[in-house]
Amino acid sequence: MPTLSKIMEHRLIAIIRGLAPADVQAVAEALYAGGIRLLEVTLNSADPLTVIRQLSEAMSGRMIIGAGTVLDPQMAEAAIAAGARFLLSPVVDADVIRTTKALGAVSIPGAYTPTEIFAAHRAGADLVKVFPATTPAYIRGIAGPFPYIPLLPSGGLTPENIPDYRAAGAVAFGVGSTLIEKADAITPAYLERLTERAARFVAAVAD
Repeated sequence: MPTLSKIMEHRLIAIIRGLAPADVQAVAEALYAGGIRLLEVTLNSADPLTVIRQLSEAMSGRMIIGAGTVLDPQMAEAAIAAGARFLLSPVVDADVIRTTKALGAVSIPGAYTPTEIFAAHRAGADLVKVFPATTPAYIRGIAGPFPYIPLLPSGGLTPENIPDYRAAGAVAFGVGSTLIEKADAITPAYLERLTERAARFVAAVAD
């Protein structure tokens, strides 16, 4: 699956949550300039389906757009129809996984305990988002009995700790507020800083 191979290649999914729709395109361009190639729009953001549709068109051939906070099959169907090519959830829902796969998108449910992580994989998840990510040691512990399950930690990741998570066995990473800081206004100076931060994250996941 091309999308899955791109996720495994680029490893870093930038998470957009809560931005004003009018600001998303500028933020996406700044992230792209810093090397980001995978972008998640959470469905609890303002007008997310319109944003996903617009980004999928505007960034076609440059970025792969996905949807996050997908909680039921109806949300999965709507996000994929809008152009999302990978879906993330904060929980394991077998119906969401099945719907996502049936519609040709990449499924990345969120899990934490060994039982949840194994259940997500058995249900067909392409990767499992370990959420919330706590420590690299926890990822290493999970990777011990499940070396065949691709793990994507999310939450609290930084350019400084990503190498430790990689060494522990993580194959990809979800980054939100540590990359895309909240701001009163999306100014040129903010976008320049965002590009610089994105470049640091990209360097952290590079071989």
